[in-house]
Amino acid sequence: MKKENSPENNTNKSNNELGLFKKTIVGAQFLFVAFGATVLVPLLVGLDPSVALFTAGVGTLIFHAVTKGKVPIFLGSSFAFIAPIIKATELYGMPGTLCGLVAVGAVYGLMSALVRLRGVNFITNLFPPIVVGPVIMLIGLSLAGTGVDMAKANWPLAITALVTTVAVSLFAKGLLKLIPIFAGIIVGYIAATIFGLVDFQPVAEAAWFALPQFVRPEFCWEAIVFMIPVAIAPVIEHIGDVYAINEVTGKDFAKDPGLHRTMLGDGLACAAASFIGGPPVTTYSEVTGAVSLTKISDPAVLRIAAVFGILFSVIGKMSALLKTIPGSVLGGIMLLLFGTIASVGINTLIKNKVDMGETRNLVIASLILILGIGGAEMAFGGMTIGGIGLAALVGVILNLIIPKSKAN
Repeated sequence: MKKENSPENNTNKSNNELGLFKKTIVGAQFLFVAFGATVLVPLLVGLDPSVALFTAGVGTLIFHAVTKGKVPIFLGSSFAFIAPIIKATELYGMPGTLCGLVAVGAVYGLMSALVRLRGVNFITNLFPPIVVGPVIMLIGLSLAGTGVDMAKANWPLAITALVTTVAVSLFAKGLLKLIPIFAGIIVGYIAATIFGLVDFQPVAEAAWFALPQFVRPEFCWEAIVFMIPVAIAPVIEHIGDVYAINEVTGKDFAKDPGLHRTMLGDGLACAAASFIGGPPVTTYSEVTGAVSLTKISDPAVLRIAAVFGILFSVIGKMSALLKTIPGSVLGGIMLLLFGTIASVGINTLIKNKVDMGETRNLVIASLILILGIGGAEMAFGGMTIGGIGLAALVGVILNLIIPKSKAN
């Protein structure tokens, strides 16, 4: 018999008390939590933010269809792919880069099959913390220069956005604490408007209703090889997010509908997003935090949030407004965001008690970081792999071939 105050009983009680109107209101709040981070990624990599809203909505609905509508998860733009998209776009153009991102969805499908056949331990053994931690660190550190370059265009504006984001993260309560990025963008934007740094002419000229600017991928083997290894970190992040929502709801979604289904749903959503010109999507920890805070875990609420995302994506003036955000405002937020990503990688090593005094671990972490930050590239025939992708691949190979100490 379950305890009366168990997480599952509390959330079920809250869900049963919700009518359609309240579910709609909560769904809008959940989208609000994900909004800032979802539109930030396309703004940084040169994609249409409206496409990101559209693909977040469609991707979430695909995920729920694959997982039988049982898992209260929202999918939004993934930060893990910002650096690879920027670099790949320089090398192969945006259509080629999108082809590589579609292939990332296939990686999720392969991992889904492996989880179904071999269990989740096979994945975690293939990608242990000593590989995943440095790769995540690399994702953040590789963008340090980009963040500083954007911020220095107007340091006062960048610092305003940065301080707001930090203050909300540290001192805000309730749902506000879950939207530090959105808060930083809003305050920075208001400051830019006060000082006459925002041109509203494009917003005035934009239509109220307009389809997002979809981009079609173009087949590119080099981009596929470049991008596939980057999927390592998001795959592991996905597993962690599923177990996190298990804790929040008191249910075991890793068993029902199964981790293989959640991973397949994430992969299909990622592929679908990239196929029409959106950034790859991933499970959003911010929305999981909102589920924990509100005690509302009805998956229908997340589907309502997805529908709102699709509806907002066709408001032409919203897309135009988002594109008027000054680069220095985004740069200020990036200083914290990319540093936070690097810190998550460090925390991965600490939390899993990885012994960096062991030569094996030191070699793997060192080569991942130096190859990635140094921008190393290797050519195989007519294909080139470099940056984060090469570093991640080297890390996986070294983990497999370097013998572990007998103590392990």
